[in-house]
Amino acid sequence: MTQRPGRLRAALQLLWNGVPVETVSVGSSPNASTSLSGQLVTADSMLQLSAAWACVRLVSETIATLPLFLYERTARGRAKADRHPLYFALHARPNSRTTSAQFWEAFVASMLLRDGGFAEILRYNGTPVGLLFLERDRLTLDARLGRYRYLDPETHRYREILPADVFRVPGFSLNGRDGLSAIQYGANVFGTSLAAEEASAAKFKHGLAPTVAVEYPTALRTEQRDEARTALQALSGAANAGKGIVLEAGVKAHVVGISPVDAQLLQSRQFGVEEVCRWFRVPPFMVGHTATSTSWGTGMEQQNLVFLTFTLRPWLTRIEQAIALQLLRPGEDARFYAEFSVEGLLRADIKARAEAYQIAARGGWMNRDEIREKENMPPIPGGDIFTVEANLVALDALTRGGAP
Repeated sequence: MTQRPGRLRAALQLLWNGVPVETVSVGSSPNASTSLSGQLVTADSMLQLSAAWACVRLVSETIATLPLFLYERTARGRAKADRHPLYFALHARPNSRTTSAQFWEAFVASMLLRDGGFAEILRYNGTPVGLLFLERDRLTLDARLGRYRYLDPETHRYREILPADVFRVPGFSLNGRDGLSAIQYGANVFGTSLAAEEASAAKFKHGLAPTVAVEYPTALRTEQRDEARTALQALSGAANAGKGIVLEAGVKAHVVGISPVDAQLLQSRQFGVEEVCRWFRVPPFMVGHTATSTSWGTGMEQQNLVFLTFTLRPWLTRIEQAIALQLLRPGEDARFYAEFSVEGLLRADIKARAEAYQIAARGGWMNRDEIREKENMPPIPGGDIFTVEANLVALDALTRGGAP
């Protein structure tokens, strides 16, 4: 009896790895997909597009460099929970090998390109104390045992990880459980851009010139035809662009094909940049694409606010809520919570900040030490006292005749 392809694949994996592993075909894999243009889209090929490289770096590096703190709710508001086992792991060192910036940069990049970010939860006596980033290409799910299997990049051996020990933050989702892979769903967008880059490179390789056909008045012998082709090839390529061709004995040259301008190759590449930026929801001007004007407001503060609100905040919220759900012990989420500090993105110029601080201090909703902390300055004696304008009087005091 002939086995079906799915059963045959499982049988081959059983021989290779010892246990059957759930596999996904290339066309639906979060790590690779083939576009209608024929281009194989992977994380590596996507990042060869300058627009995709810039978008992924912009979002991942920005989030990775935002301070991430674990806070404790208190009677007076909140305080940094610097004695909690997770505080140091989230803020400074998730494990002994990487810094916080390195870890979150790779984690967010995986969320942007694939179906989510994955990390192994490091525990001490059952308590989460650290995170170890897991490369999505090396992670598979054992459908039979209900466990993850990870090909360790150092030992080159598979090891099993329980689902409870995997910190997983999916990206945009339609079922509330699994994230959608940009590689899979954006294959046609990225594949088209890759094809345009490939066509552009081929044009540059041939000196941006269309194909030239040479017409001879008489038939050529085989050796003459080969010699003519060799002579033309010696004048082809970008290094020979602009050099003239000597035509003699009635030889005529004809242009075959269309020029890059006629093919609108340049416009296609520009549109590809906008398409890639649209996919990652990044303003094109933030990755150096200034062909069109921006409608994202004027001034760096307004642009940063829009970037934070529409691009970064969904990713920040996903991570913060996943930390509360998966890393805090039952009942702790009512007392502790993680939050990225985004004040640095909203910093205006010194004059605007001074005016805002002055209003806050006069209104009594910020004290001097809080203002100095935001400017990375040490506290001062009496700086924790809240003050208000002396000439402000409560309305009920006026009705009682208590105004000075």
